Amino acid sequence: MDELQEYSEFLKKDTRVIESRISYYLRWVREYKKLYPDGVDDKEKALAKLESKLEKYVQDWQVEQAIEAVKYYWYFKDRQSGGMHREGAGQLDGSLENTDIRESYTEILDETRRIIRLMHRSYTTEKTYMGWLKRFFEYQAGKKRTENEIDQRDLKNFLTYLAVEQRVAAATQQQAFNALLFLFRHVLNKSVDGLAETVRARKPKRLPVVLTEGEVKELVQLLPQPYRLMAMLIYGGGLRLSECLSLRVRDLDFENEQIHIRGGKGDKDRVTLLPGDIHGHVRRQLEEVRIMYDEDRRLKQPGVPLPKALERKYPSASYDWTWFWLFPSPRLSLDPRGNKPYRFHLYPTSLQKQVQQAVRKMGIVKNATVHSLRHSFATHLIEAGYDVRTVQELLGHSNLNTTMIYTHVAVKNKRGVISPFSRLGL
Repeated sequence: MDELQEYSEFLKKDTRVIESRISYYLRWVREYKKLYPDGVDDKEKALAKLESKLEKYVQDWQVEQAIEAVKYYWYFKDRQSGGMHREGAGQLDGSLENTDIRESYTEILDETRRIIRLMHRSYTTEKTYMGWLKRFFEYQAGKKRTENEIDQRDLKNFLTYLAVEQRVAAATQQQAFNALLFLFRHVLNKSVDGLAETVRARKPKRLPVVLTEGEVKELVQLLPQPYRLMAMLIYGGGLRLSECLSLRVRDLDFENEQIHIRGGKGDKDRVTLLPGDIHGHVRRQLEEVRIMYDEDRRLKQPGVPLPKALERKYPSASYDWTWFWLFPSPRLSLDPRGNKPYRFHLYPTSLQKQVQQAVRKMGIVKNATVHSLRHSFATHLIEAGYDVRTVQELLGHSNLNTTMIYTHVAVKNKRGVISPFSRLGL
C-alpha cells in the first residue's frame, strides 16, 4: 500500500471527512507534493504558497478544503513517524515512570493556579484551564519530557489531536487553546506562533433558537418566583445567565431604567435595559432579599464575596447591603479557593432546570434554553427596527458579526418580501 492509500485509510477511519470527499483530499495532497516533493521546513509559508496558487483557478471553499487536506496529511505523516503521541501512553495521576517529570508537571499546575488567582481570573476559568492542562500533560506523558523541553510543537500536536482523533467541537478546541496559551505565555514564558498547520475543528453554522413573543410570555408565566423574575431580566435586558445571577443591589438603576453589568464576558462592563414594567417585581424581590440580609447581619453570618481585591481594600463592604445579591443562595457555602464561608448567589442549574420543565409543559419542538431568552431579546429588537449597533452594545458583543446573526432569524423584517412563486398564478 503506497503512502496516499494509507493516507486515504487514515481519513476514512480517523477523521470526520466524508468518504465521498476523500478523493478530493487526495487531489489536493498531490498538488501540494508537486510544489514540495521533498517536504517543507516552514509550513506556514508552504500553506500560503499553496493557497496563492489555488485561488487563481478554484473557488474559495475548494481552497479551504485543500488547506485542510494538507494539514491532515502533515498530521498523518507525524503520526507515522512516531512524532504524534497517541492517548493511553501514560496518565498524570502517578503512572509516569519518571518521578522527576511527574513532580515537574505537578509544580507547573500549582504555579499556573497561583498565577490565575493573581490575575483575578474567575473560578470557572481556573477549573477549565486546570482541567485542560492535566489532559495536555497526560497526552505528553509517553514522551517523558520536562517543562523545559515542552515547546509550541507539542501545543500544535495536541490541538490537532483533539480535532482529528477526539473530534471535539470548535468551541472545545478553542477552550483548550486558551488554556495552553495561558500556560505558555504566563507560566513557561514561551512564545506561541505559526499555528497555521494546526487542524482546526469545524465550527457549525447554526442559527440561534429564538422564541416568539407569545412563547416568551407563556414561558415566563410558567416559572415560579424567583425564576420568573430572572427570566424577565434576561429577556428584558439581554443578559447572560451568569450576568443575571451575579446582579447585586448596587447594579440596579430604577430612575434611568438601567442595569449595570459589571465584569461580564471578557471582564467587560456595560449598561443594558431594566424595563419599567418589571420594576415592581424587582422591588418585591429586594424586599424579600432584605429580610435574608437583615437576618444574616443579626446572626453575624459571613458576607458575600467581592470581586478581585476589594475585600482586602474595603473589608466591611462584604457586609454592605448594596453589595448583596439580587438572587442569593438560601445556604452558605465555602469559597473553593480559600475555604472561607460566604453567601453566594443561586447556582446556574437552578434556573436551567426550571426553564427545561417549562419548555416541556409548553409542548414546543424548539430546543429552547435559558440562553434562548437572550437570543429572543436581540431578535425582537431587530424586528422592531432598532439599529444593529445598538443591539450589539446592549448584548456586550465585541464583534458586530456576532450580532449580525440575529438579522438572519428576524422574521418581521422578511414579511414584506413576496416570493417569486406567488407571481406564477398557479
